Amino acid sequence: MRLTFEDIQPAGKQDVGVYMPYYQGNKRAALPYAISLYKQGNLEGERHIEGGESISFIATWNVSMLPADLTRCRLQFDGDADLSYEIVMATFEFVDFLFDVIVALRHKRAPDFSKAFYRKLLRAED
Repeated sequence: MRLTFEDIQPAGKQDVGVYMPYYQGNKRAALPYAISLYKQGNLEGERHIEGGESISFIATWNVSMLPADLTRCRLQFDGDADLSYEIVMATFEFVDFLFDVIVALRHKRAPDFSKAFYRKLLRAED
């Protein structure tokens, strides 16, 4: 069963308050949802490929509630261990990428990260 926006219960005020200084504008309204998704520690989604079929992925990450802590995220595409990638970044930066997933869900699209996330992920393998 695919995750929908309605499946995400907003995080509480205490969790949100810790992250609030890191974000401005519209992101603050979506922050309770991004944090709630972050606290799940995983995401099943689809990477849209222009001119081709989407590729399914599973993302997993460690959960820390401190924005400056490091989050290690691992993505595995198509259930293939050879198509696994890993990236480490500050938790507040990773949560920032989850805003794009929330937007996709709000627009009834498959959960997916932004192009900026994938650029960062693939450069991490250099």
